[in-house]
Amino acid sequence: MIFQKKSRRSSPNFRNRSTSLPIVSATLSHIEEAATTTNLIRQTNSISESLRNISLADLDPGTAKLAIGILGPALSAFGFLFILRIVMSWYPKLPVDKFPYVLAYAPTEPILVQTRKVIPPLAGVDVTPVVWFGLVSFLSEILVGPQGLLVLVSQQQVN
Repeated sequence: MIFQKKSRRSSPNFRNRSTSLPIVSATLSHIEEAATTTNLIRQTNSISESLRNISLADLDPGTAKLAIGILGPALSAFGFLFILRIVMSWYPKLPVDKFPYVLAYAPTEPILVQTRKVIPPLAGVDVTPVVWFGLVSFLSEILVGPQGLLVLVSQQQVN
């Protein structure tokens, strides 16, 4: 048998291939990311549409007025309690287990303990009551404020 030696030119050039592989790989990963993003957007739109249909379509004006009557005072009370907690945080040696202070401490502390796990004190200052006061104020304005969602639903005319 006669063996012929192959020339280097007939073998594939791996140097040229290696430069094109990252481009093809990057293109394929970009296409996969785009498909994943499109699917997520479709799922999110589907979920948000379902939630919108469930939450506001099934809420009649009478139920909205009842919710305003309950949520309005509850959100106001929690807002006031968080303001008290902000002031109480200025005095760290207050006896929080004694009468006047326990009224603000007991209902808010379970919420603040969980929040402190996410938001630690900044420079020794506990900012969690401020965060919760902002959230409660925002919810109050969005739900039961003058142009709140529940107020608008309660003002709808029954057809």
